[in-house]
Amino acid sequence: MKFDVVIVGSGLAGLSVALHLAQTRKVAIISKRELLEGASNWAQGGIAAVLDSGDSHDQHIADTLVAGAGLCDEGATRYIVEHGREAIEWLIDQGVPFTRDESAEMGFHLTREGGHSQRRIIHAADATGHAVQVTLEQKVRNHPNIALFEHHSAIDVITSDKLTPTGVHGGAPALAGQPRCHGVYVQDGATGKVLTFEAEHTVLATGGAGKVYLYTTNPDTATGDGIAMAWRAGCRVSNMEFIQFHPTCLYHPYAKSFLISEAVRGEGGLLKLPPEAGATAGTRFMPAHDERGELAPRDVVARAIDFEMKKRGLDYVHLDISHQSPEFIQEHFPTIYARCLELGIDITKEPIPVVPAVHFTCGGVVTDLAGRTDIAGLYAVGETACTGLHGANRLASNSLLECLVVGRACAQYIAAAPSVGQPQLPSWDESRVTNADEEVVIAHNWDELRRFMWNYVGIVRTNKRLERAEHRIKLLKEEIGEYYRNFRVTNDLLELRNLVEVAHLIVRSALSRHESRGLHYSRDYPDTLPKALPSVLAPGPR
Repeated sequence: MKFDVVIVGSGLAGLSVALHLAQTRKVAIISKRELLEGASNWAQGGIAAVLDSGDSHDQHIADTLVAGAGLCDEGATRYIVEHGREAIEWLIDQGVPFTRDESAEMGFHLTREGGHSQRRIIHAADATGHAVQVTLEQKVRNHPNIALFEHHSAIDVITSDKLTPTGVHGGAPALAGQPRCHGVYVQDGATGKVLTFEAEHTVLATGGAGKVYLYTTNPDTATGDGIAMAWRAGCRVSNMEFIQFHPTCLYHPYAKSFLISEAVRGEGGLLKLPPEAGATAGTRFMPAHDERGELAPRDVVARAIDFEMKKRGLDYVHLDISHQSPEFIQEHFPTIYARCLELGIDITKEPIPVVPAVHFTCGGVVTDLAGRTDIAGLYAVGETACTGLHGANRLASNSLLECLVVGRACAQYIAAAPSVGQPQLPSWDESRVTNADEEVVIAHNWDELRRFMWNYVGIVRTNKRLERAEHRIKLLKEEIGEYYRNFRVTNDLLELRNLVEVAHLIVRSALSRHESRGLHYSRDYPDTLPKALPSVLAPGPR
């Protein structure tokens, strides 16, 4: 399978790269499931950008730096913020139906979310990601230079240091020069066959790793595939300890991973104690934790909810926007209103039960602002990457902005890159493996991993908990590694292999940070050090 560019992942970052390149390049998009099953499609709030003369780049940058707890890369932040408007204009040109407001300068409604000093979130009601993804999906499916491979799972990227001069896979000497990526091995979900995708440029846009935890707002596809593949290939990763817990995930036995957008708090939603809190029921608690109240950054709000739940033995807290008119709620939050009503909760009359859940991976593969990794020909964009924008805590609605701006820059770099030629790549070798005898091993290990990550590497951490997690991860890695070497790959095995790798990176990064900063809160190191430094892990010799 030969292409100019192979993109692994079909969220906003991957589709942006594809559409910007497809005029001049032959592009393949690899998607584990249907095109619309990634996290971008689930994004409710919107996209942050400076779109009003009352706002400024400096204010957006300042808000991002404050939320990032001093760890944002200021140069990367400035670049992404200053290219925000053109990214939004590109989406408008593609036909994305953002919510209109004829009284606004651009003619579109702007909302405000936690951590933002201005209204700067452009949105399509409360289903922005879906509106964007559906629009771009139609463009991608209709483009003659883009080939879609849905229900295909990437296994590993193919780098030159894994090839002999004759192109044979094995442990022979590496090709001369710096390692370069030449493509990726991919399993066809329908046939089980492993295909070799050859490309001078391989882009990892697989999203984050929320499924490493028991409770997450992420889709089932968020298993850290791109981060794990890049790490195994020899790329550095950074800031993996900063896992953002969204403060408000709907608490209901039948509401799997349903997010209550931050915009609900941005439009006046209040966090209160539920009836189980006894005499304090109905009391707002955020003002006691932060003077910004419900509009404090996500890490502050999530820790406050976690504190109140643990202190009072609660399973959830309430988020109440019922003081707004029913018309206002149904206009601004139609998706949330409809989903809650399906579950018997009328948010125009009663509060919403919510709990924190893992939402975003702030760290990832170390890249520059064109998505370039440590390996030539290999790129990472979106949540898979760590550009330095998010620091120790992502500011709300900056993630889709990063997907658009860095996705475009990545495409521009690839389009301008000279051709380097491709060696002959080996086919996948299954000569020494058999079909798995007990799939239950995978299910058991998956469940064990997600439970101890939730219990030991959650919102509040201690060294003892992290060391317990590290010990269990070591055992799991050995067991999964043996399984991988002896049996034919399946999607579940591939995801579990990637999850345990990412879990190890999260725990190693957390153990290396001897302070509390942003999303990483340690009882052993409650203070913040005077100088903010990223945590960077580099793979050892291969």
